Amino acid sequence: MSEDALDQEVERQLEVIRSGASDFYGEDELRPRLRKALDGGRPLRVKLGLDPSAPDLHLGHTVVLRKLRLFQDLGHTAILLVGDFTALIGDPSGRKKTRPALEPERVKKNAETYVSQASVLLDVERAEVRFNSEWMSEMSSADWIRLCSRYTVARLLERDDFAKRFAANEPISVHEFLYPFAQAYDSVALESDVELGGTDQTFNLLMAREIQRDYGQRPQAVITHPLLVGLDGVDKMSKSLGNAIGVREAPEEIYGKTMSISDEQMLTYFDALAAPDWEVLEPGRQALTRGEGDALSFKQGLAFQMVARFHGEEAARAAAGHFQKVIRDKQAPDDLPETSVQAGEDGTGLLALMVQAGLASSNGEARRLVTQGAVHLDDSLVADPSLRLTAGATYLLKVGKRRFAKVRIES
Repeated sequence: MSEDALDQEVERQLEVIRSGASDFYGEDELRPRLRKALDGGRPLRVKLGLDPSAPDLHLGHTVVLRKLRLFQDLGHTAILLVGDFTALIGDPSGRKKTRPALEPERVKKNAETYVSQASVLLDVERAEVRFNSEWMSEMSSADWIRLCSRYTVARLLERDDFAKRFAANEPISVHEFLYPFAQAYDSVALESDVELGGTDQTFNLLMAREIQRDYGQRPQAVITHPLLVGLDGVDKMSKSLGNAIGVREAPEEIYGKTMSISDEQMLTYFDALAAPDWEVLEPGRQALTRGEGDALSFKQGLAFQMVARFHGEEAARAAAGHFQKVIRDKQAPDDLPETSVQAGEDGTGLLALMVQAGLASSNGEARRLVTQGAVHLDDSLVADPSLRLTAGATYLLKVGKRRFAKVRIES
């Protein structure tokens, strides 16, 4: 490759790398490394860490996963780091109080599903998949003392979340201070050239640059991306806040949840999540930006593409049909299976029936759904949680807008 062609390719890749990012720290330092990689040297090592603090990945995770895949497509080494050790500490980023510690078994169980879920966007066969317990569990007390000596408490208290909690006299546990050290050391262990993350991770990612220097490494570049706002339109997408769309959710759920976002949000979702295969929606995006176009049609297209990404186009078409029939036309699904339950001596309580039908995880949750006005029985709103149903009949239960169950009570 000629010098001019090499320079052009460097700039082309940097443009791809910048796309959709909020900030790109260390770009000038990365440029010569990128040039060397394209001139036959070692490909860039690009790290993305995900803590398995919940069992499922959601759309917010896919923003940075997609960027990691772009690096793969550019010929670089994608490193998917599962933070099975750091999850035991708990990331304090953006937290107003100490995150409850997770049990090791729960972390292990969550971690088992992360790689397969990430494969929706990432070519895991070509990626370097690592778990940070590999090196963190082997560190001695002396190693930890050496690591923690690289930073001061004053610097840690500069980060926004710690500063706010300290000013408000909210407790900060000592182990929370260890999290950014552990995340930074991951970059040392992996010799990363680039690290990806959300804007809430900026402090941790920049701290890694300094720790790498202290360990005699060239500092990584840091690329942050905007946080995807959840379905509530207020907080960042999070499973714990109940405002997320999970990558493993049923097609009908993904389609219906996407249709529930506001017109303003849907453009943000498109900008954050779009891929080349979504180019069919770009004309609609441009029209809406000009104050023209059909917002409903665009949102339907977005919901279709969202389902197709995780389940395929056939599932997307079925989900669109399901939404039209169940949500817009307010009819029960055609393929709703019938479940049989055995009645007690005095019939069956509504709450127990909802649990047996899989519409609630417990009697407590079922009671809450009834009192919130979310439960219909044969198209009639149910207001009495103590309602009992007699044997010998089949009932249609509906919770919210999208969850149905057909149940026959056997005598």
